[in-house]
Amino acid sequence: MKNLRRRFERFCFQNRDKGIPNLMLYVTLGCGLVYLITSITQSTVLYNLLVFDRNAILHGQIWRLISYPLTFYNNNILLMALMLFCYYSLGRAMEHLWGTLRFNLFYFTGIIMMDVYCMLFGGRADVTYLNLSLFLSYATLYPDAGFLLFFIIPVKAWIFALVDLAMVIYGLIVYPFPYNLFSVISLANYFLFFGKDVLNVIPLSWRIKIARFFKKAPPSAQPKVVPFAKIEVKKVPVQQAKPSYTHRCTVCGRTDVSNPELEFRYCSKCNGYFCYCEDHISNHTHVE
Repeated sequence: MKNLRRRFERFCFQNRDKGIPNLMLYVTLGCGLVYLITSITQSTVLYNLLVFDRNAILHGQIWRLISYPLTFYNNNILLMALMLFCYYSLGRAMEHLWGTLRFNLFYFTGIIMMDVYCMLFGGRADVTYLNLSLFLSYATLYPDAGFLLFFIIPVKAWIFALVDLAMVIYGLIVYPFPYNLFSVISLANYFLFFGKDVLNVIPLSWRIKIARFFKKAPPSAQPKVVPFAKIEVKKVPVQQAKPSYTHRCTVCGRTDVSNPELEFRYCSKCNGYFCYCEDHISNHTHVE
């Protein structure tokens, strides 16, 4: 699985400029245009033509499979403009870090996952969950990024991400099938593209404490100390093998030998000499 993931990352890196550049600009402009037409005409005809509808799709209106991301709507025009600008900024930041091809694959994978699930089990694909996967991805890449709650209180991105994931787990428990799995399927692109890197939303200090807690041996496994026993230990010089690499990422463990196409940097904000690859130099919690 690791080899497959490395091949995929290498393929995306080698073809990072292919695909639809600045995809989120077209998506947000399309949402804004649909919103303005709907608000000015006071008619939901255009909105109803683009929204996901399983019965209409089965009767030949297949454009609804990819047009529903343009149906994002909010009654407050100022809040609508702010949210569209926010999602555009998140998408641009991810595309700048990942490249055009990988971001395109990420966004369209989320659309396809929801389409397949809703066509098989019913329900309506919602752009809200697609935008949520976009925010969770940004929070995983930049966990220390700041957002203003109620435009006043500064809150870090990883806190919002943990709250959103908790709400997804809550819905998985409370709602009946198949609606309980919809939120999970709608975030499948997030889990698929990040894998174990989703743990980056948890602060590094927390992860270190959790790892230390689980590594502690139980009392029964502790070695017994025999009093008044003298044990002679011969010190044998051990020649430590030199590592076969020069740089190793602190987060993912990739090296300049296993992934020669990557660039490695050292973080000046971490308290120590910590090396990170190009995917995690801006996507890690600083060690204090």
